[in-house]
Amino acid sequence: MGNKELVLRQQWFVNQRLGMFIHFNSATFQFADTEIQDWEYGHENNDEPRMFKFDPIDWNPDRLDCAQWAKAAKSAGMKFAALTAKHHEGFSLWPSGYTEHCVKNATNQRDVVREYLDAFRQEGIEAGLYFSMLDLHHQIGRKKCTSEDKQFIKSQLEELLTGYGEIPFLIIDGWNAHWGGPLYEDLPFEEIDKWVKRLQPRCLLMNISCESNLDHTDVVFYENAAGQEIEDSFAGPGASCNILTKTWFWRASDPTMELKTADWALDEIYDANNHYVSFLLNGAPNQQGLLDANVLDRFKEIGERYRHPVDIDTIPENWLSRK
Repeated sequence: MGNKELVLRQQWFVNQRLGMFIHFNSATFQFADTEIQDWEYGHENNDEPRMFKFDPIDWNPDRLDCAQWAKAAKSAGMKFAALTAKHHEGFSLWPSGYTEHCVKNATNQRDVVREYLDAFRQEGIEAGLYFSMLDLHHQIGRKKCTSEDKQFIKSQLEELLTGYGEIPFLIIDGWNAHWGGPLYEDLPFEEIDKWVKRLQPRCLLMNISCESNLDHTDVVFYENAAGQEIEDSFAGPGASCNILTKTWFWRASDPTMELKTADWALDEIYDANNHYVSFLLNGAPNQQGLLDANVLDRFKEIGERYRHPVDIDTIPENWLSRK
């Protein structure tokens, strides 16, 4: 993808404005009744032994309904979405040919990636994917990323980018990040970016890396729930994300908790949009594979009040793509 086309793709993404982040993976079952934040941070960063190893047999969302998620996103006025196809623990929500640690060995063996993409496309919502480079199960992280590990990552990315039709964007996490993951010295950004663009030239590669520039990403990404706030001077292209609950993945207490208000969400969304940043609001399906009623209600309330800003029809002069 040439520089001009990249800028046009960045413009397209910023004009999406509001989307859904779907955190649904092994953590949904591992940490529902714990105080763990969403993954075993101490194992990657403090040499703590793993305490919550995940057995694929425990993956059993027995009422999985991705169409319900898609309808909820549409009710909120969302135009795009991202699913955690693989999070930091390393469990793959598709039947990968490169690992046994995936849905093909689960109690519920349905291909969640395919069902999610089909459901959201059916609703006319642009469906992208999230993929973690940090992988605790396969021991890929800050301390180890061998040539074999790098090939494993490339192979899994190839599965996602060749087996499911057009993927408009790919959100990468746990890569040269403050919280862990392979370093660019071991897994160069340029190498992965070239790999992704070879497989799908129009796929935006968004790197959650805590950098407020475009050196290692196609779109600057802010994780607001982790304290990464958009600078007053920032004017895109960007993405930001936040949660209605206390954690990214579902907790047993979520169905009865008081969610953050629609007023809060709208303030977050409009603040992001005013900086040429598209906002992702998290919706975490429960262990049955469904969004809880309080999340459905809040999404609907947001959709009834949100007014989509006018599209950008000219590229802001201060946008600079990588050279």
